[in-house]
Amino acid sequence: MENFNYSVAIIDDEKESLYTYSLILKQAGIKDISLFEDSRELPLVLKERSFSVILLDLSMPHLSGFELLKYLSVEYPEIPVIIITAIKEVDTAVESIKMGACDYLVKPIEKNKLISSIKKALEMSRLKEEIIGLKYRLIEDKLEHEQAFSEIVTINQKMRGIFKYIEVIAKTDQPVLITGETGTGKELIARAIHRISGKRGDFVAVNVAGVDDIMFSDTLFGHRKGAFTGAITSREGLIAKAKGGTLFLDEIGDLPEASQLKLLRVLQERVYYPLGSDISKTTDSRIIVATNQDIQEIVTKGRFRKDLFFRLKVHHVHLPPLRERKDDIPVLLDHFIKEAAISLGKKPPKYPEELIIFLTNYNFPGNVRELKMIVYDAVARCSSAFLSLESFRDIIDISGAIDRELKSEIVKFYINMRFPDKLPTLKEMEDLLINEALRRSKGNQGIAASMLGITRQALNKRLQKAKNP
Repeated sequence: MENFNYSVAIIDDEKESLYTYSLILKQAGIKDISLFEDSRELPLVLKERSFSVILLDLSMPHLSGFELLKYLSVEYPEIPVIIITAIKEVDTAVESIKMGACDYLVKPIEKNKLISSIKKALEMSRLKEEIIGLKYRLIEDKLEHEQAFSEIVTINQKMRGIFKYIEVIAKTDQPVLITGETGTGKELIARAIHRISGKRGDFVAVNVAGVDDIMFSDTLFGHRKGAFTGAITSREGLIAKAKGGTLFLDEIGDLPEASQLKLLRVLQERVYYPLGSDISKTTDSRIIVATNQDIQEIVTKGRFRKDLFFRLKVHHVHLPPLRERKDDIPVLLDHFIKEAAISLGKKPPKYPEELIIFLTNYNFPGNVRELKMIVYDAVARCSSAFLSLESFRDIIDISGAIDRELKSEIVKFYINMRFPDKLPTLKEMEDLLINEALRRSKGNQGIAASMLGITRQALNKRLQKAKNP
């Protein structure tokens, strides 16, 4: 089992069955097991504590399994119940499922079938909890762990929605896949998940880009003395340092196939082998991975294992690029100006209102990280109490803010909309582009000229010519 903190209640009037089931569960790693030979005891115990799953026999004296199942489905619907019985009738199985049981097993029960059924029941229970939790947070529109996201500066509603989803999934032990372009803050999100999870162990981050299988294995799993030339002492890997905590693997899309298989084993069996050792070690660390690649595409192309992809994608967080959350640019600008000024021992400079317009017309291929770099550079070069727009123009070329393909589509759209019956003249197209640039720049001629790739004087000359043809 992937989590050793599950609690299971077994209700059966046969002592031998109770002993057999408890032995199977202990071998599977479940230690918190409560046995009930008298079915009447369970309702009393449930008033004091809960269980992750209940195994329930149908044929029992005093309080039958059917009666107890009916009670549980009303009073404790969140606890998954698995029926275990010697009755092989289809009608009985159907009736049990209708009454709320999540599975129906006929005695004698195979070990693997019992464990598989419990895993399925726990997964259903987890999904129910997540759905209920997510609905609550979406309705309430508030975060329980606001402080956990303090490193992520945003007022964007899409980002707030991601935070709410993270609060729902953070306390589970399931893997998390974080996707998004470079510079969107994937590691910050991973750290927020770790903080909310309540895990007492460390957050350990590893960038696996460009590492071969030997380096990956040595870094994560460690090695025994003499495992390879130069291994004069044994060394624990980073997965051991993440014990009881979170292991974050960045750039997972670059992982070699042999390493992918080893990671899959860790996720499925919670075991790994240090280099040079044939003795397995166990891990309880939660695994979070991130990539800036289109991982679905590299799975389709066969460069990433499909089974590993689905194991990692139990929970998926996709971070939007900065161009899709431009309402965050003003708050990020203020934040980075103050941060840069403090680091440089300066008083935070002020900036012209036009700067916001200028920045929102740039697509930021490097996202938040690029904005931070640009602001830090501008503050470092600033020798007065006021940031000039020119210091940003030196770095940013907003005439290339829209990629060539998108520009082509925009031009086609405008031509078809404004000139459905004829091709526009060059003069008409020039007027159209100038008006669009002025609209986007909110009338600022300097910014509009930058967008058009001409000087302000050239734009002014064209505007004057349009007024006085």
